[in-house]
Amino acid sequence: VFIAQSRASGSHRDVEDEELTRIFVMIPKFYTEEDLREKFKMYGDIEYCSIIKNKTTGESKGLGYVRYLKPSQAARAIEECDRGYRAILAEPKNKSSESLEHDYYSNNARQEPRGNTLPFCGQPEFCSFEKNESRIQESVSKRLSVVSRLPLIQEQLFALFDLVPGLEYCDVQRDPHTNSGYAVIQYSTAASAIYAKYKLHGFEYPPGNRLTVIFLEDGNDSSE
Repeated sequence: VFIAQSRASGSHRDVEDEELTRIFVMIPKFYTEEDLREKFKMYGDIEYCSIIKNKTTGESKGLGYVRYLKPSQAARAIEECDRGYRAILAEPKNKSSESLEHDYYSNNARQEPRGNTLPFCGQPEFCSFEKNESRIQESVSKRLSVVSRLPLIQEQLFALFDLVPGLEYCDVQRDPHTNSGYAVIQYSTAASAIYAKYKLHGFEYPPGNRLTVIFLEDGNDSSE
């Protein structure tokens, strides 16, 4: 498990702890906080669990937080929990829950239309999960282009993009005339590609060298 600290992150200790110990997960709407705790207590000591609810109806939105005592426990939960939970590190609390919820749905919850696959459908208790209706304005695909001013190393770039589940291949190329780096990344779903672009565009790798990550046409209908 590899955790990269964003340059935009604050240096205050509390903010750092908040970023590295709190995870954000997608859950069935019938889950209680106790259900959530029961599913994630095996990965470490939980400080608290909370479920995001509709302010008007009090109904669960199918999203929740789990905060651990140690960053290593949160990292283990992300790495080892069922992929259907779509676990990611949560944004700091100073970002509004509505904004975070929108980012999460936009970047992590969209599914490929073919087969009408929904999260958790491998397990009967999850099959009632509602499909997200949000739309992403940018033309997206499952394939990404990565451009760097410095040469890219195949193994290291693969390891970086493999932090997002669903990586199918990473093909690194090098321009012998300019010494710059170029790579094509492909994921199994558009959701994974969207999330990888959201997290890694502008990421400094190696330090001082910002990666440019954009979508590449993959032959599918971009309107999907």
